[in-house]
Amino acid sequence: MQSRPRPLAVLSAPILHDSDPGSIYLKQCETLKLYRRQKRLCRREPGLAEGLRDAIRLSAIECQYQFRTERWNCSLEGRSSLLKRGKCGFKETAFLFAISSAGLTHSLARACSSGRMERCTCDESPDLQNREAWQWGGCGDNLKYSIKFLKHFLGQRKASKDLRARVDMHNTNVGIKAGLKTTCKCHGVSGSCAVRTCWKQLSSFHETGHLLKLKYEAAVKVHSVTNDATGETELISPKRHSYTLKNHVPRTTDLVYIEDSPSFCRPSKYSPGTAGRTCSKETNCESMCCGQGYNTQSLLVTKACHCQVQWCCYVECQQCSQREEIYTCKH
Repeated sequence: MQSRPRPLAVLSAPILHDSDPGSIYLKQCETLKLYRRQKRLCRREPGLAEGLRDAIRLSAIECQYQFRTERWNCSLEGRSSLLKRGKCGFKETAFLFAISSAGLTHSLARACSSGRMERCTCDESPDLQNREAWQWGGCGDNLKYSIKFLKHFLGQRKASKDLRARVDMHNTNVGIKAGLKTTCKCHGVSGSCAVRTCWKQLSSFHETGHLLKLKYEAAVKVHSVTNDATGETELISPKRHSYTLKNHVPRTTDLVYIEDSPSFCRPSKYSPGTAGRTCSKETNCESMCCGQGYNTQSLLVTKACHCQVQWCCYVECQQCSQREEIYTCKH
């Protein structure tokens, strides 16, 4: 039976210390909660365990940054319930699958280009339009290898008939493709750009996280139908306007979800709630605190101030204290 993709959001990143550096990655492979086949791949590729660890850290930090002002703030508490297999597949679930696969794509590609993974090399394939007008240059992040390896690692083969599995696979693929960009440099007389040197690169992971947050906000609700011509299960989104006669097939770049999200106001198996969360009176206290009000506390805060660059190479600052109003959601 085919295994579903296991998002990195549910894994823990082990920190191991060993006198034999060659054995550390083997222990990391055993510590990570991987399927048996994934553990075999992990043991076979020395750089993979470190890539997984980097990806877990990247995706967790970026998720919490992108949702820092939202009711659901991507806290570790409740994350496993959001990702558990079943019918519920919220927008937040979609984001977790996407940011996890984006983090792994990013980490594996960088590991390839830096030589930390032994089975891949610098990406030298000029896979771009109008090839005769392009001159390939530089050592790009090896996205082609890392994407191929990642899909093999996650076990993406045959399309599943299970709606949740299809949705998870779709969102995983959105994350895999989210960070790709092509960087070019022009050559020619007076910058005529007669020839361009181009290479594939990953966006910064913060850019990728921001892009996926925008996709989260525009996520498409879907259900499944059987294609009469092929017999395969397809994802369909309900018609969005009264004048639209047909259902829509979501784009391959859309995040998709199955059920509307809970409010995340009160503690539940999905989140710890918003009580005690810090908010901004001007921007989000009303929304984050779910209309329950907020407490105001005046605190004396010490910060660096009046900073000056001293010759040659250091910055000297004074310490200034000032009172600040801190707002937290009521219990």
